[in-house]
Amino acid sequence: MAPSTPLLAVRGSEGFYMVTGPPSFTENTTLQRDFGKNCKVFAFSKDGTLFAWCNGEKVNIVKVASTELLHSFDLPKAVCLEFSPKNNVLATWQAYTTAKDGAAGMPNLQLYDVKTGKCLKSFIQKKMQNWCPCWADDESISARIVNNEVHFFENNNFDTIANKLHLQKVNDFVLSPGPQPSKVSVYVPGSKGAPSFVRLYQYPNFGGPQSALANKSFFKADKATMLWNNKATAVLVIASTEVDKTGASYYGEQTLHYIATNGESAVVQLPKNGPIYDVVWNPNSTEFCAVYGFMPAKATVFNLKCDPLFDFGTGPRNAAYYSSPGHILVLAGFGNLRGQMEVWDVKNYKLISKPLASDSTYFAWCPDGEHFVTATCAPRLRVGNGYKIWHYTGSVLHKCEVPPNAEIWQVSWQPFLDGTFPAKAVTYQAVPSELPSAELKVAQAYRPPALRNKPITSSKLHEEEPPQNMKPQPGNSDKPLSKMALKNQRKHEAKKAAKQEAKTDGSQESTPSPALQDVPRSALPSVTSGDPEVDKKIKNLKKKLKAIEQLKDQAATGKQLEKNQVLLTGMCFYSGSYFFSMHLKAYLYVPRCNRTMQRIWCRCCMPMA
Repeated sequence: MAPSTPLLAVRGSEGFYMVTGPPSFTENTTLQRDFGKNCKVFAFSKDGTLFAWCNGEKVNIVKVASTELLHSFDLPKAVCLEFSPKNNVLATWQAYTTAKDGAAGMPNLQLYDVKTGKCLKSFIQKKMQNWCPCWADDESISARIVNNEVHFFENNNFDTIANKLHLQKVNDFVLSPGPQPSKVSVYVPGSKGAPSFVRLYQYPNFGGPQSALANKSFFKADKATMLWNNKATAVLVIASTEVDKTGASYYGEQTLHYIATNGESAVVQLPKNGPIYDVVWNPNSTEFCAVYGFMPAKATVFNLKCDPLFDFGTGPRNAAYYSSPGHILVLAGFGNLRGQMEVWDVKNYKLISKPLASDSTYFAWCPDGEHFVTATCAPRLRVGNGYKIWHYTGSVLHKCEVPPNAEIWQVSWQPFLDGTFPAKAVTYQAVPSELPSAELKVAQAYRPPALRNKPITSSKLHEEEPPQNMKPQPGNSDKPLSKMALKNQRKHEAKKAAKQEAKTDGSQESTPSPALQDVPRSALPSVTSGDPEVDKKIKNLKKKLKAIEQLKDQAATGKQLEKNQVLLTGMCFYSGSYFFSMHLKAYLYVPRCNRTMQRIWCRCCMPMA
């Protein structure tokens, strides 16, 4: 049986409605459009079979296929909705309020049984951060954080706390995906000189630090984001500070850490300095992509050993998105960037397309792994709101723009279970479309009138780095070098080559010749006396002889020399017990006891004196 077509839910100032996904892109008439302007939130279930929304009066739950209304709850101020993985529980959250006399407010977190509509439990949850309980995929356990403890419940029985994980000042936790046994990662910020740390536990073994599967401590962390891979074998931790004390970045300072459930941990070495914009796991759980560094940012794929596999070079990007099968990767620059995207074939690391989605604030892959949506939503941008549905080859298949006085607040695909849509072979040929694709137009720089008729000299603010395959080649066991190591290697090779060249020149100068009259004047025999002072004087003599050779060459070309330069060309120099004869082209040994003089004239030079 072929899978159904995914739906796209849209919420805005014109109400909320659903659009049928590719290839029709028509408004779904099964679920009627709600024209109310007070729709605050909506949510799909994890398998996409149920849909819930708040219209400002009630929270409604319907079946997507038949639009059958299951339940309505009198929660007009609900702003957050979420289904449990098996669709057994609906969690709702409203802003916490207190009474005028200062008495404690009413519980604002409600958990409803989807089958019966009964309220299972109500909690007081003051902050929106971490408002929703976390469930394991089979809903055997769920957990929520309370003060310095993580409370665990079993089989959706929220009246009894089945287990507790107590850590002083615990700030965040994440349950692992996948089958049992479930694992949990917890983050505790540092205080009073103590470092922050992240620990991994396996439920229900919480007997202290020794029971932890892995532990990683680090400084410079005001907050941490923990990302499990789909197989629950490793966690990526993005540790960040609110302020960069060095002043290098306005966004603080970030570091990336890798922690495995087998106890291994490492700091992921990023070759370029700067903030970490995004980190995402490949759905196959064997590699991850990081976008980092000052603009233009770099993007690199790493394996589970934290070794780089492929470097995408530099570009205007701050986000990365893998398709559901994990065979295509999109690198994009949204927000304060121009919306440039790069679509890559992950298997061959080959660029497929480079579409442009200007002013986009949202991106999401369609569950079929072939299409994605980009949207401009309020309140991030209140003008030019709309959305586009693309094919990964760069073709725009559907486009929707709302009127100037209208806004779009939320866009979301209907999810499907993993494996519903089989992965298809990657194609590089753009699919046909009736809509034109946006092309990146490079704006020309302003040129003064005096320079407009002159050749353009190219100047770049940043040096662009091309993509580079970092995988070790077959037969080469060497690890790929970082940028600094490559720079040092090139410097060492250049220094070695210069030393070899100097050595070659020295050997040519010291090569003897059987016929003295055929020896070039600049070729001097190398003499080493063993006395450093004598060798230094000999070196100085060589410099003077080189100057004499230059003067003789100038005289041969017809240049008029000074009188002292003419005398200099015929001199023989004395140094210690040695002197060099211009006539014999050789060093001669003269004992000091014979004669003491500063200059010695040989017979050929006597008339010139």
